[in-house]
Amino acid sequence: MLKPMSDFSSLNLEQIIDNFELFDDWEDKYTYLMDLGKKLPPLEAADRTDENKVHGCQAEVWVKTRFDEEHPPRMYLRGDSNSAIVKGLVALVILIFSGKTSDRIAGTDEKEIFARLGLDQYLSPTRKVGLASMVEKIKALSRSGATT
Repeated sequence: MLKPMSDFSSLNLEQIIDNFELFDDWEDKYTYLMDLGKKLPPLEAADRTDENKVHGCQAEVWVKTRFDEEHPPRMYLRGDSNSAIVKGLVALVILIFSGKTSDRIAGTDEKEIFARLGLDQYLSPTRKVGLASMVEKIKALSRSGATT
């Protein structure tokens, strides 16, 4: 049974993976991905800077990072896109990486997660490049400990 998406803060990655597995048709998965993007809290215009922009994406994508004061610190992410499907991918990437330490981020096998969701098979080549650019930027920011 499809688990409802109430608000973004209540979502978790396993719930999203379980929901993806319920759909037989990739069009339904795209719709679900877009719905996931609609749950993202809005990113303020002031955060839509070149520093936060993910280069390599066909659509416009911004990722804002913040590190907390814990030891080791955890990185928290916010993001947005001007494309509905890509905004869903941003939401997915946030669910994968946000709230984790740099070591956990570095050790995350996002390709395995993307394969479980079928993204490796159904995303267009340009969206795959954009998704890889998002992950690359997040992992680089995590290694540097840079808040944007």
